[in-house]
Amino acid sequence: GVRFGGSFSGPFSQTYRQVADKMVKHNKIIPNAHFHKKWQSSSRGPLHLITWFDQPGKKKARRLKRAAKAAAIVPRPLARLRPVVRCPTEKHCAKVRLGRGFSLAELKAAKITPQIANSIGVAVDHRRTNKSTNAFSSNVQRLQGYKAKLVMFPKKGTKVKTGDTKDASARDVTQSLEKTLMPADGSPDGPFDFIEVSSEMKNHSSYQQLCETRNAKKLAGIRKKMKVEKDAEKKN
Repeated sequence: GVRFGGSFSGPFSQTYRQVADKMVKHNKIIPNAHFHKKWQSSSRGPLHLITWFDQPGKKKARRLKRAAKAAAIVPRPLARLRPVVRCPTEKHCAKVRLGRGFSLAELKAAKITPQIANSIGVAVDHRRTNKSTNAFSSNVQRLQGYKAKLVMFPKKGTKVKTGDTKDASARDVTQSLEKTLMPADGSPDGPFDFIEVSSEMKNHSSYQQLCETRNAKKLAGIRKKMKVEKDAEKKN
């Protein structure tokens, strides 16, 4: 007859015991982790593991490249002067960082042409526009402060031209090897002053004000034309 409740013996019992040990309790996913990664490319595809064994060599190569660049542009600073801009989105707009380059309006206010800006280590971004008066004035002051600290060497020989530093003793300066010129303070703005909300503020509608301003700008030409025609009719 058939016996129930007995124990298995032989190689099958060992395999069954290993499978039973891997199984999980309850209604969970069966463990099937693949730890045999492919370290070489084959017909099944290339290697997908990312290594970083060249990190020390790349670090040395970057250092040597910075040193070669500094020697090629001496006595100019290694980094370029960049503007201070606000971070995007409402979440990060309280913080400031360095932007890509100064706008053409900021350079014009500081009396610097884009051609001269590129030659004295000032980054220029012709696509950037100014939307804030405070940011515009701060960047203009940043350019003026940089101009005050700047030392201009004559291009050829000792003949001093317009814009060059006339004092020869002031030219005994060292090259700036800093990665960032005049870094920006990235901390958020300081404490704010709180005021009481008046009844006038509560009754004010910003949406209505924007609509009226938009309509006034849109209808400015038509209203001016109608006024001229009305004045002409009165004279006649």
